Amino acid sequence: MRIGLLTEGGYPYVTGEARLWCDRLVRGLDQHEFDIFALARSADQEERGWIALPPQVNRVRTAPLYWADDDSVVYGRRRRRRFAEHFGELVGALCAGESGEAGTGSSDAAADRFSTALYGLAELARDEGGLAAALRSESAVSALESACRAPGALRAAQHARVSDLLAVAGLLERALRPLSLDWYEDVEGGLGAVDVCHATSGGAAALPGLLAQHFFGVPLLVTEYGVQLRAHYLGASPDLLGAPARALLAAFHGRLATEVYRRATLITPGNTHARRWQEKCGADRAKLRTVYPGMESARFAEVGESEPVEDGDTLVWVGRIEPSKDLIALLHAFAEVRKEEPKARLRIVGAPAQGAEAAAYLAHCRALAAQLFPDEAEDVHAVGDNPVSFEEIGSPEVPELADAYAAGGVVVLSSVVEGFPISLVEAMFCGRATVSTDVGAVVEVIGGTGLVVPPRNPRALADACVALLRDPERRERLGAAARARALELFTVEQNIAAFRGIYLEIVSHCPVRREALDESGEPLPFGHPAEAHVPGRWAAAKGVTGFGQWLAGRNSGRSGPSWVTDGVTDDEAGEVADGAGGAGEPVSVGAPAAPAAPEGES
Repeated sequence: MRIGLLTEGGYPYVTGEARLWCDRLVRGLDQHEFDIFALARSADQEERGWIALPPQVNRVRTAPLYWADDDSVVYGRRRRRRFAEHFGELVGALCAGESGEAGTGSSDAAADRFSTALYGLAELARDEGGLAAALRSESAVSALESACRAPGALRAAQHARVSDLLAVAGLLERALRPLSLDWYEDVEGGLGAVDVCHATSGGAAALPGLLAQHFFGVPLLVTEYGVQLRAHYLGASPDLLGAPARALLAAFHGRLATEVYRRATLITPGNTHARRWQEKCGADRAKLRTVYPGMESARFAEVGESEPVEDGDTLVWVGRIEPSKDLIALLHAFAEVRKEEPKARLRIVGAPAQGAEAAAYLAHCRALAAQLFPDEAEDVHAVGDNPVSFEEIGSPEVPELADAYAAGGVVVLSSVVEGFPISLVEAMFCGRATVSTDVGAVVEVIGGTGLVVPPRNPRALADACVALLRDPERRERLGAAARARALELFTVEQNIAAFRGIYLEIVSHCPVRREALDESGEPLPFGHPAEAHVPGRWAAAKGVTGFGQWLAGRNSGRSGPSWVTDGVTDDEAGEVADGAGGAGEPVSVGAPAAPAAPEGES
């Protein structure tokens, strides 16, 4: 089958998130063809280029999100009226509601209003060649202002100033840029020619998938390892936008998340934490299939299969140094650990700090460590040494990532905000006992193979670390259990196997109905097999599904076609129907291939 892989700010570019698991997915499913539709977030990302692509990638189509061409489309009076109607409905849906958390408790009427306006704008962009100029026009700002001033509008939106309206209008234009792309064609290279659209995240990446489903009926699969709506809430800075602008943008992202979850054929969250967010935003539980991220375990095999570490007094922290990791609490916790275990050491291993904020936070942590732990020496003739060290992956002390986990007996995670804890899974692959804070998907990942404490509680973190430092047998037992759990749930192989089955499930239940044409463009006789025209739904809610469901109902009256009923008794038909109920896949009962067209028949 042909998969349309929709990405934003990642694959196939060499920088960005989600590129690793996308590359592993494409390479692991070499029996399928992939068309990549990628949205770039910055000029730097495009300049750095792509990673090497496997042969099953047929083509790559890209579009920038960081700027938009001036489409120079001048609308006539009728088109301006049509735009004003749809955009007015869109911003009206954003402003209508009892709270700014649109998408979490919004009514069906508001969701339908947003949906109708969104697809109306998409159809206008498709007919007229783009929306960029219209979305930046004065009429768009006027429509937004009218919606904010309307009775019953969000309280925060009612206080929007001109600067807020201009900021929101600009950000909405950026978010709606995918509507103006030329990807929506039912020809080779267009989204209408694929069998499944697979969006690797929600938000902007899923928008082309929504339009492919709207225009061509292509089923949409949405995978979220980090929920886009949650990322927007965490990333909304009060220093850059006022409260009215933040409320309106939160409403837009909430409505868009609701629409994506409503229209998606299946949704694959990466963990239960993400699943709860999706359910809160209106996702149907029947559509949800949890698929854990696949990670390479081979690089950690040598450490995981080696003998227990001799330096059991060392705690190790591995990750990206930033405020959400709460290294401040970790340092205070280690101060308590040193009171109980004076020989304990802490190694903080991270990637090089990127950005002014990360560099400032790292400097603050170094200063606090120097204050809490002055350099110590065994005697008056020895050189002082600090029990806390800050190291970088790739340095002589830690040349490889696996060496970081091999450096200690206990791995610590002290985050206050976390999605899927990658570093925790890597520690489990290495067979290390762990102490973690109860955030994000930590408890789900650990599953009883490590210790979990409340976040922002240095005393609890210290007690858990001391308990493991004093009990080598417990460390070894927990580490072995953690490695076994990681190898069972979090490998690349299980991830690829899960998506292989999901692709087949979607295509069998929701095939794209396209007219079969010959080389001259004329209808092709018998271009679709007879099984494609079996009446009824292929995906039943409960019990018997697919062809077995149809066969069971039709055989009760013995009114099915002769090629089904001939040679099949009532009991045999019932057995076939019973066997089809578990896997949810169509069952064939000796159906012959469709006959070839006789010569001269049109």
